[in-house]
Amino acid sequence: MTLGTTELSLIDRWQRDFPLTERPFALVGDAAGLDEAEAIETFIGLQEAGVISRIGAVVKPNTVGASTLAAMRVPPGRLEAVAAVVSREPLVNHNYQRTHAINLWFVIAGPDPGSVAMTVRRIEQQTGLAVLDLPLLQAYHIDLGFPLAGDRARDRGSGAAAGPQLDSLDRTLLATIEDAVNAGLGRKQ
Repeated sequence: MTLGTTELSLIDRWQRDFPLTERPFALVGDAAGLDEAEAIETFIGLQEAGVISRIGAVVKPNTVGASTLAAMRVPPGRLEAVAAVVSREPLVNHNYQRTHAINLWFVIAGPDPGSVAMTVRRIEQQTGLAVLDLPLLQAYHIDLGFPLAGDRARDRGSGAAAGPQLDSLDRTLLATIEDAVNAGLGRKQ
C-alpha cells in the first residue's frame, strides 16, 4: 500500500492523544478533512495492509495486566512464516526483524502473566522454536510513537515518573476503550 498525505497524517497525528469521546473517528476524520465513515475506512485499510496493527491504549508496562519482550532465533528461510505465526497471536502487539542471530523480536501483552506464558508456549508449539522471554526488570522511557511526516522532534520527557496505581475499575475501563475502538473499526473483540 502506498501511503498518501491523508494516511500519513492520520497515522502520524494519532499515535498519541487519540480522542476519548463517543465518536472519536468523527474528530479524527475532521482533523484530516474526512467524515467519520471515511476515517474508519482509512484505518481499516491501513490495518488490512499491515501498516498499523491496532488502535488502543498504551500504558506503562505491567501496570495493567502483564507483558514481556520476546525474541526468537529463526532460520532465515522460515522467518516470514514464523513471523506470520507470531502476528496471528492476539496478545502480540508487534514484531520486527533484527539483523542478528536472534532475529525476530516481539512484545506480548495480556491480562495476566499466565496468558502471556500461554502465548509463548503456543508460539513455541506452532513453530518448533524456542522463545526467549525477556520480562521487564527495570523501566526506561519507551516512546512507541515514530514521526512519519517530516523531521519533527517529539517531546520525549524523562519517562522516570511513576505512573498511577490502577485498580480493577481502571483496568476494566482501559479494556473497554480498546474494545470500543475495535468495534468502531468493525473488528472482532
